Order: sequence, then structure tokens, then C-alpha cells
Amino acid sequence: MEVISSFQVNHIKLLRGLYESRIDGDLITYDLRMKEPNREKVMSTGACHTIEHIGATYLRNLDIAKEVIYFGPMGCRTGFYMIMRNINKTKAFSVATDMMRFILAFEGEIPGAQPDQCGNYSDMDLVAAKKDVQEYLNTLVNATDANVTYPEIKA
Repeated sequence: MEVISSFQVNHIKLLRGLYESRIDGDLITYDLRMKEPNREKVMSTGACHTIEHIGATYLRNLDIAKEVIYFGPMGCRTGFYMIMRNINKTKAFSVATDMMRFILAFEGEIPGAQPDQCGNYSDMDLVAAKKDVQEYLNTLVNATDANVTYPEIKA
């Protein structure tokens, strides 16, 4: 089988950051890489799940909500995919930064964390989510080219 493009990114050199992962017509997949693969401890499932619920709710309440196609975790638990329609990288970076600030300030009941709304509603951890978000937000605020440009693609 052909190796898919995301597996061709050199994860040994990949840093925390926000990367344009792929473009499919007007759909752009952004890689919100919150942890350095294979070097940092991955997010707990509770933290990941909490970020997913709050982040997805936040995005779908923006004025660009119709441009938001998907926001969800990577199986490796090192980040999230944010799929947007016609949203350039500069705007995506701004949206992601604002979303992290929103999650960091969030208090109260996690959106959708009810048994009739979620298949694993009790696996939430706002404290751990905020810790991971703070680390990622620090990366975004201090981003260099290395945090927004993928390392070389493996041949």
C-alpha cells in the first residue's frame, strides 16, 4: 500500500506547532501539534477529550462556524486536526491561538459531557487539559518558522 502523506513527515524532527497538513480543494487540514512526537509524554485521554469538547464547541460558535469542518484528536494523542474551508494559515493560527486562550480560561461544566451526549462522558480532565493547552499556547505565542513548517518529508 502507498504510504499516506502524514506518515511521510519526519516525526523525529517534528516540533510543537501549527502546520498546514494537506489541502483538498477548498478544505485545509491543520495539524495542531501540541506535543513533540516520541519525545514528550502524550496527552492523557481525559485531557484530549476535554480539549476536543471545548475546542469543537468554541469553533462552532465563531462567526466562521460554517467554515469549520472538523476538530478532533490524533490517535497518537500528540495533537489535533482542525479541518477548515477556505481559511488560510494566518487566520487558522489566530483561531487556534484564541481557542487555546478560551480553553485556558474555561470554567464550569464541559460542553457535551453528559451520558446522553457523549459515548465516554466521564473521561474528562480540565486540569490536565489546561496544563497541555498552556504549554501549547506558549509555543504558539513564541512560534518560529520551525513551529509552522514541517521538517523534511521522508522519501
